[in-house]
Amino acid sequence: MNKKYLSFLMAFLIATTLFVPTKITTLAETTKEAETAKADTSEVAELSATAELDKIQKYGNVVLSMECKEILDAGYEYGDVVNVSFLDQTMELPFCSNFSDVDSGVPVILAREEDTNVVVAINMGDFATTYGLAIKETAEDKTVTWTAADGVEFPITFTISMNTPKGYYDEYQLRQMSYTTERSDYPDLTDEQFANFRAVTTTGMGEGKLYRSASPINTRYNRNSYADAAIKKAGVTVIMNMADDEATAKSFEGYDDTYYSKQKVIFLNMGLDLKAQDFKDKLAQGLKFFAKNPGVYEIHCTEGKDRAGYACALLECFMGASYDEVVEDYATTYYNYYGIKKGDEKYTFIVNNVTKNLENAFGITDVKNADLAAEADKFFTAIGLTDAEKDALRANLGTGDSSAAEEVTEATEETEKADESPAATYIVQPGDYLIKIAKEQLGDANKWTEIYKLNKDIIKDPSLIYVGQELKLK
Repeated sequence: MNKKYLSFLMAFLIATTLFVPTKITTLAETTKEAETAKADTSEVAELSATAELDKIQKYGNVVLSMECKEILDAGYEYGDVVNVSFLDQTMELPFCSNFSDVDSGVPVILAREEDTNVVVAINMGDFATTYGLAIKETAEDKTVTWTAADGVEFPITFTISMNTPKGYYDEYQLRQMSYTTERSDYPDLTDEQFANFRAVTTTGMGEGKLYRSASPINTRYNRNSYADAAIKKAGVTVIMNMADDEATAKSFEGYDDTYYSKQKVIFLNMGLDLKAQDFKDKLAQGLKFFAKNPGVYEIHCTEGKDRAGYACALLECFMGASYDEVVEDYATTYYNYYGIKKGDEKYTFIVNNVTKNLENAFGITDVKNADLAAEADKFFTAIGLTDAEKDALRANLGTGDSSAAEEVTEATEETEKADESPAATYIVQPGDYLIKIAKEQLGDANKWTEIYKLNKDIIKDPSLIYVGQELKLK
């Protein structure tokens, strides 16, 4: 080899060593490297990436520049809880595969099979408007355009990072199950089981004092007539409706012909976020109603599953039930709808779900070994029940002695007046419009103009309001 060739070869090797082309790493590659670096530890690799707002869909869903494949290849899994940061806010969102994986009105980050790109949205809501990204303009021909909200400049950058791996996993798995509305599809169930109806018989609960079921009036899931027949047979007289406002309830087909319609009912129209202050306030109203009105009680939402299940679990704890009793009653719903029994793989998800809900309510980390009665008592105090109201509730659900309820009536009159007066604000729910809100919240449909005037900063068109908006009422 001559010296000239050798010199050329050495120069080439030095050049290629010093000037290696920069590698463009994808989110998946970055994550893989991070996981490899931590392979000998128990720490979870931190997944992080940025994306820009690519477009806003007609109903306010925000499409990001990140592809679904990219976030899945990076190691994110359905059921994780993810930090989504944009503008000046950070949200903790469940990472899911479909809108139905969360309740109506709940925000979510989605990588759907039918979509190319990741979407940040609110199930049955308008994410872009609710979180101040953009203003929706609808032309006469109904076409929709979006412009940046005041103080916002496009493009908006979103940062996505891991918050809690599998933090929503149990709830996600439960939502992958399905059931039917056909009675004939459940030949092994009694009519009462099909209606998800049963007596609550945990320790401390009086015999035949508290029942729970699917809605006896909502026709959507075809369980209403069975539930209505069941509460009639049980002699239910006092009902907590966690799902509907009074106008909606009375609009269901056949309502006036039901046994239900002749009983004492409190209509709470509760949201689905168990940790929301509005939910706690309305739960307190329902419990005060039970405390004041002796009788045979029933609690329902729409399916008698989530809201009703949570309320019953709290009352069971309050009355002295064991952890195992609470779990068994909660899980019965999933047998009635999905045929899941103790020992089945998905039974674990059900147990984890009720456990997590109670731990969140009580602010503890080991509900299995807690004094559940004491924790529930503290929780009821925190949401606004007086000692007298708690005593009446215990008496009504336990021995049925009405003297405590009679004593609490006078003491709670002022509280009830405050409860019945219009709240200062209202969170828009699916199906709401200003006239409806004015009638239900202020008692006069014509007062919709007052609501509009108070909220002109967020309502550009009185015919267009969006789920999740917080409206001033006074």
